[in-house]
Amino acid sequence: MSDTCLDIIDCHLHLFNLTQGQYAWLQPQNPPFWPDKKRIHRSYTEQDLSLAHPLRLAGFVHIEAGFDNQRPWCELAWLEQHCTLAFKSVANLDLSSPHCQQQLEKLLLRPSLVGIRHILDDEAASILNDPRVKANLQQLANHKLRFDAQLSLCNTEGVNALLAILDNTPELTVILNHAGWPPDVCQPLFWQNWCNNLARLAQYPKVAIKLSGWEMSDRQYTLDKVQAVLHQCIANFGANRVMLGSNFPLCTWSRSYQQLWQLYANELELEPHLRQRLVCQNAAQWYGF
Repeated sequence: MSDTCLDIIDCHLHLFNLTQGQYAWLQPQNPPFWPDKKRIHRSYTEQDLSLAHPLRLAGFVHIEAGFDNQRPWCELAWLEQHCTLAFKSVANLDLSSPHCQQQLEKLLLRPSLVGIRHILDDEAASILNDPRVKANLQQLANHKLRFDAQLSLCNTEGVNALLAILDNTPELTVILNHAGWPPDVCQPLFWQNWCNNLARLAQYPKVAIKLSGWEMSDRQYTLDKVQAVLHQCIANFGANRVMLGSNFPLCTWSRSYQQLWQLYANELELEPHLRQRLVCQNAAQWYGF
């Protein structure tokens, strides 16, 4: 790589303010009971996102981190007051709640808002088949907000429910989180199931995918795993609908922020123009920078 800067827009990270926020999931007495959770039990601000030349952080997408799930606009207000880099916010919103519409109206007042996340994971099918959730996803589409969908693509029942949403709400933009929790290639049945559902979702032009969160399934994940998942995603989604992100600060369980972006920038087998799309340009387009 030349001495010129490689601009990065990190499409998936979290900042914490433990003084003002609640972060119930971070408290040691609450699940998830990860043995190394205590390592990230502190506040993280924009100043912790340090990269060395030639890497340059040009902006980021902040994904909700449980600051205040009853008043999710408070997290955005804190970010907007303290962040100086260009950034966009994906806010928490319980799409099954009877109060969803009132909360959405308050979130829409925040200038950084571009999307909503309601974590699906193991409950993907039941959540997405809920009539109230379907109606609220239509509201997101009406307001041109993205839906950050976090679920395993090995969960065919959940994928089927998401495909039904896409068929009935074709104007909804969906961005898949954490590459849909890909299994290891050495688990051929799970890997093939993930690949099949990846290909089904890729048929919808308003669906994009973010690759991050590698450390969540394996703290010692390898370059080969990243390369295999990236190859499949580009083969299905093309060069313009795939993004690389960090999942900071959880990524630091495996690599420092600098080391992760060095892996993306230097170790993956990518042409320079494709690398720029994956680490910056696609995030700028999909999240409206």
